Amino acid sequence: MASLRLSRVCRMRDAATYGRVFAKAKRSKDGLFTVLYRKNGEQHGRLGLAVSKKNCRLACRRNRIKRIIRESFRHHQASLVGIDIVVLNQSATSQADNRLLRQSLEAHWRRCCANEPV
Repeated sequence: MASLRLSRVCRMRDAATYGRVFAKAKRSKDGLFTVLYRKNGEQHGRLGLAVSKKNCRLACRRNRIKRIIRESFRHHQASLVGIDIVVLNQSATSQADNRLLRQSLEAHWRRCCANEPV
């Protein structure tokens, strides 16, 4: 059985990678998330999370949000090739249900693909 975890190459792991995305990123924003994205020149997409305590006080809710983001990214990974993505939460995410979070993320993934052809 295949592992359900994001592979190591699909995660942003160091501050330099995050800094590169924050420095020259395109944005996609709605009421739930802000998604920063930039081409990475690789054969795979990478995901970075910046789910802040300021916008979501309870750890269990922050963890739920991160799980949903990772799951959605895994499901859309084939279309997000060659893009570094950082997802930031808005304050409304802590109260939103899972369906709304998934719909919002799917819209962001579509925008990322449309604006960053490989």
